Amino acid sequence: MKPVRRFLLLFVFSLGIVPLKVSATPSTALLRAYHEKLKAMNLPPGLEEIARQPEAIREVTLAPLFDQPFVCSEHPLGQMTTVGDALGTDCMVVGGVTKAGGFFQLFRGSGRNNKDWYGWHVGIHAPFDGTVTYVHVNPVTNRPGITGKSPAGMIVFRRDDGMMVVYAHVQDIRVKEGDRVKSGDVIAFGGNNGLARNPYIHVGAYQGLEPFQIRWDLAAMGAIPTLRSN
Repeated sequence: MKPVRRFLLLFVFSLGIVPLKVSATPSTALLRAYHEKLKAMNLPPGLEEIARQPEAIREVTLAPLFDQPFVCSEHPLGQMTTVGDALGTDCMVVGGVTKAGGFFQLFRGSGRNNKDWYGWHVGIHAPFDGTVTYVHVNPVTNRPGITGKSPAGMIVFRRDDGMMVVYAHVQDIRVKEGDRVKSGDVIAFGGNNGLARNPYIHVGAYQGLEPFQIRWDLAAMGAIPTLRSN
């Protein structure tokens, strides 16, 4: 195998590029080609950059993403390489539990239709008080099990201290660039677009090139009856 093939980058899955494992430090030429791929997607400044590997992982607490019960799959350190993806999380609404019983599920029936999924078109809430710095609309809705084309429907938020948060795979966006939002405002709805295979929301947090581990505000979640009672 040629040496250059060992330098496989973990491309941005959530923002639209197929993820591959990193086995070594990529060459300058390969990094340049990688950045050009991302820049061609017309992403906002910063999202095309390689995240800095933190010596110690710092955390940021965000307002609940949904007002319905949800679960998240975390990206461990080193799995994703770019700002907005590194240490990010992919979140899906769960349902299926009633007073009569049942157990949590991601979808009803076969899951072959978007409306089967509990997260389909569920309201998505702003992560903090801040400013919307970027909005991208992807008008194409995927069928479950089949990925579409990048980039995903996306919103980027900036807190006054410089903390940035990106949401990807959103639809029916209710904000525009420059809007001020309050923590918990409904700013979009759950979608299935970009390289998503089913309805879910990717969340990434960063300052400069430093990625942050995301925690959910449990006090705020406790104030939402549907989350407190699940």
